[in-house]
Amino acid sequence: MSFLTVLPLAVVMVAGTQLVAAVFLASGDRPRQASLGFLAGAAVVVVAGTTTAWLVTRRVTGLAEDVGAGPREQIRTAVGQVVLALLVALAVVVFLRRHSKGQPAWMSRLQHAGPGYAFRLGLLIMVAMPVDDLTMATVGANVVRYDLPWWHLVPFLLLTLLLLALPLLALLLLGRRAERALPRMRDWADHNSWIVSEIVVAFFILMTGADLLR
Repeated sequence: MSFLTVLPLAVVMVAGTQLVAAVFLASGDRPRQASLGFLAGAAVVVVAGTTTAWLVTRRVTGLAEDVGAGPREQIRTAVGQVVLALLVALAVVVFLRRHSKGQPAWMSRLQHAGPGYAFRLGLLIMVAMPVDDLTMATVGANVVRYDLPWWHLVPFLLLTLLLLALPLLALLLLGRRAERALPRMRDWADHNSWIVSEIVVAFFILMTGADLLR
């Protein structure tokens, strides 16, 4: 297992409201400043969330070894079972939220958002989403499960931010043509993101289940 294994879960992190909000900010009055503020807020949460999950899981597994809870392989299996439970919970949450598409009333204010408001939104939107909380816990625990150091989280963190930055990158690269591309990106994320998320989560459930059976 390497850091590449958890990379697809970055799609789950940004799918839906998160990407839709990024599109609104990129098409607003101050797209660059607002988008960068949003990315900074999201980065704080993703780094803190995955790091906390990594530290807590590492601490718990260390305590289990200290008290003689079983051989290392048995503890690793227990962590794998926790990861599997988190993935199942994630799949259920994504499925239950599949009809929560459409733009909330507060998103209309994003057209005029400044960097400060966008930063706070990035913090809030990543913390308040149960899907993101479960995904960060899953990634952190899965990295510890394979005895990998913290830096193995970095590619996941970078890919998550890159996906959130796609609307801003489209604006910078396409210029005025982005005015047509961004609404299509927003509509796609609003209607289809849950399907992609379920596919990614189902893949991880199968992979983790097969690993536990071995």
